[in-house]
Amino acid sequence: MSVQIESAIPKTDRGTLWRLLRYVTPYKGRLLIALLVLVAATVTDVVQPILVKGFIDNNLIPRHFPEGPLVRLAITYVGLVLVTSALNAAQLMLFQILALDIIQRLRVQLFDKLQELALSFFDRTPVGVLVSRVTNDTEAILQMFMTVLSTFVQNISVLAGILIAMFVLDVRLATYCLLLFPVIVGIMVLYRKATSAVFHLARQRLSLLNAKLNESLQGMYVIQAMRQQFRLRKEFGDINESYRKARFRNMQMNALMLRPLTDVVYMFALMAILWFFGVHSFTHVVDIGVLYAFVNYLDRFFEPVNNMMMRLNFFQQAMVSAQRVFAILDDETMAPRQIGQGNPQIAHGRIEFDNVSFSYDGKTDVLKHISFTAEPGQTVALVGHTGSGKSSMMNLLMRFYPVEHGQIRIDGVDLRDYRDEQLRRHIGLVLQDPFLFVGDVRSNIRLGNLFVTDEKIVESAEFVQADAFIRKLPGGYSAPIGERGATLSTGQRQLLSFARTMSIEPTILVLDEATASVDTETEEAIQDALAKMRRGRTTIAIAHRLSTIQDADLILVLHHGEIVERGTHQELLAKGGLYHKMFLLQQGGLREFGTMSTTSG
Repeated sequence: MSVQIESAIPKTDRGTLWRLLRYVTPYKGRLLIALLVLVAATVTDVVQPILVKGFIDNNLIPRHFPEGPLVRLAITYVGLVLVTSALNAAQLMLFQILALDIIQRLRVQLFDKLQELALSFFDRTPVGVLVSRVTNDTEAILQMFMTVLSTFVQNISVLAGILIAMFVLDVRLATYCLLLFPVIVGIMVLYRKATSAVFHLARQRLSLLNAKLNESLQGMYVIQAMRQQFRLRKEFGDINESYRKARFRNMQMNALMLRPLTDVVYMFALMAILWFFGVHSFTHVVDIGVLYAFVNYLDRFFEPVNNMMMRLNFFQQAMVSAQRVFAILDDETMAPRQIGQGNPQIAHGRIEFDNVSFSYDGKTDVLKHISFTAEPGQTVALVGHTGSGKSSMMNLLMRFYPVEHGQIRIDGVDLRDYRDEQLRRHIGLVLQDPFLFVGDVRSNIRLGNLFVTDEKIVESAEFVQADAFIRKLPGGYSAPIGERGATLSTGQRQLLSFARTMSIEPTILVLDEATASVDTETEEAIQDALAKMRRGRTTIAIAHRLSTIQDADLILVLHHGEIVERGTHQELLAKGGLYHKMFLLQQGGLREFGTMSTTSG
């Protein structure tokens, strides 16, 4: 039976199934115990009709009712029923605990893999889709282990026990019953072929539903400000409707192909058994006990079949979900790692870009032949219009993306030769939109770095002038932080990110528009902190506000991925090129704003 059922599974699903079953390997001992309990439950269940058959043949037909034997028979029968129920409950509990442990391990493995994937993977994969993989898809796999696996193992063992009992009772009739297997397997094959595409479509629509929900929640400020509720409601409704249609199609197939078909086969099988005994009665004495046992076993035979057919729905979902989960686990778009086995140390922070070119899609270069050197302690500013390549240079220096052409060196050592721990310990990054985690102020500054003491946290906060507002929060450094720090102002979040960066005392600072989203008063405080932060550290600063980088040792002006100008602030102004035009544009905007303010006053 198990071989025939396996033959009904397509090769792709068969490989997925065997891969899922390998997750059971660490729990072989517990699985063996569950199987032994299951076999014991099957034996006690299958024996029950044989006891009733003996009662019919030995007592009911000859009307012989001795009290002692009947009492023992009743006690034995009731005892078997109770033992069977207890064993079934025990094996169900064992299988469910096993399933929970397996899925916990799979979820952690999936989450770990997501931490290791390259940022390019997340560039092309919506967050909602990934959330669906980690939650909904693993939940579907959990159902497979929790209900499908235990149900199939249990019911196959019950079927085997029933067949053995049938052969003991009547070899010829039991042989006829074997003809039911091809019919049952045929129904399974037909069901799987008919529903495979529907399940794939349903899981895809569910992922899109999660992606749209995630996008809507993340962009709620914009949605309400721009009055986009109607458009988002319609888009969400359209996706939800397509998901409903896919699920409805699946329900239609279930209603037609699962229980109804097996019930038809059961009725024909019952008619065949009654016909066999009816014809047999013309020439031989009919054993009523055997007839009862066969009818009872036939009913018990189709109950496991119906259970397995109903679980095919969960099995199909699990196979589709497992393929989606394994697609992530098998993805080879890994974040750039160290090449080689050495352990070079970052001591001075000298940065060299040597003829670096880079493309996100492999076709269009966003950086072209970038070369410059940042000496230890220097500040190098990157300026240019949106899309000029500033952030791409930061991504390469942080080794978020691999250097495809050219070379980046730190202290004369190729960036690829450094361990991740060394890079993250010595390069501090401050983003324009600082990200805060759910927790408290202290944990967001420490960020899991055990070497950062409570004293260092306070010292870093004081250094960037964040200590004053932190102490005003309810709880101070223990004040709770909500998702993304929504209860704090933009300036406060930025100051916390500065304190977080300074707590590790980096050798190199990378500032990505660090003051672009803060108010003027906060910017002045941050500029004071930046001046102290840059002292003795190599700093790469991306800036739109040219007023914030006028004291930089070197300013690189980028345009369409190329360095078109370089020099100090005064040198670039003297050239009268792109930097000069950008500076005049910003100064003109400031003067215009000042004139408007004076007039309105």
